[in-house]
Amino acid sequence: MLASEIPQNDRLLELMDHRDDASVTIAIASSPMPADHERIRIGLRNAIDDAERHLTQKDVSRNVIEQVVAPLRALNDDDDFWRHQSRSLVILAAPELLEAFRIANVVEENVAVGDRFDIGALLRASAFAHRAFVVELTQGRARLLEFGPDHDPREHPLDLPDDHQLMLEHTTTGGRFDRQRADGTTGDRIERQRYAAAVQDEVVKVVPNDVPLILAASTDLQPAYREVNTHPFLLDAEIDGHPDSVDDPARAAKVRKILDEHYAAELDAWRERFGTLRAQGLATSKFDEVAVAAATAAVDTLHFDMDATEEGRIDEFGGVERAESPGPDTYALVDEIAARVLRSGGSVRAVCNADLLDGSPVAATLRFPLPSE
Repeated sequence: MLASEIPQNDRLLELMDHRDDASVTIAIASSPMPADHERIRIGLRNAIDDAERHLTQKDVSRNVIEQVVAPLRALNDDDDFWRHQSRSLVILAAPELLEAFRIANVVEENVAVGDRFDIGALLRASAFAHRAFVVELTQGRARLLEFGPDHDPREHPLDLPDDHQLMLEHTTTGGRFDRQRADGTTGDRIERQRYAAAVQDEVVKVVPNDVPLILAASTDLQPAYREVNTHPFLLDAEIDGHPDSVDDPARAAKVRKILDEHYAAELDAWRERFGTLRAQGLATSKFDEVAVAAATAAVDTLHFDMDATEEGRIDEFGGVERAESPGPDTYALVDEIAARVLRSGGSVRAVCNADLLDGSPVAATLRFPLPSE
């Protein structure tokens, strides 16, 4: 079995809703470095032993325990599984179910056994941006590169027509970088658009709609690509310089700078909008109010503290019961709120506490005002 990337929202919700008394969640630190894997495998073996002890203490039948533990041990012994790892590993196991996810976040190591999975680490990973794609476009080459926090740029092959380069046979610049051609005929513009469209049609098959796409194109092809683009998250900022003149380290630095600036501007805009909506009764950072809003499908967008760990329970009406210490019947309160927002079609974003408001671990904009007490 190979570890999967972060699950999409529909699968994440299915895992949130899973119920079985023999549900096991294992979260451990991992590493992309093969030299670290033997140490991590020992740690996973110990975590599996720990899970088996918890299952035994819950008075789960031996047959059910074997259904859960045997696949976990087989996974740990699977050399193919260890070929590609990230910074952390989250494994979910139950009778007839085993899924493993490699994530870039550094997780708090944990073994949980209960009637549901502890999907907090997956939720935070899915709600926090870690990657972007760069489409490079020149008259001689088209590439799609994926940038993540724990791996070098990864190229995704594009299934382009064999004759796609011939689309530009009348618009060549003779290989001179970054030299703007004089305005050509309408035919030249159409040829550049055809070339760009062939590339972008393949790009949108690979890049998810909620992952940023950054353009790195030669001067003559940049406007053509933007004219035909259909990806909803193509950023305005671009990687400057001719793509063939930028090496990998410089390209990675430019990508990170673009993303940092984009998310900073996005947070500034969100804070301004939050303030406006709060004055209208359509936003709140009060924890108990956000919990009620999530229970009544009133939350449109939720920003939450990625490091919040307070546990307890939230009833069907949003009433919060905080726990003095974690237990088998408690869960992370912020995670439960985020899960309810996702179920009702809202959007969630994990951020640093410093990016939130009023010292609260949550802040929500609302679809409609909450009823007055």
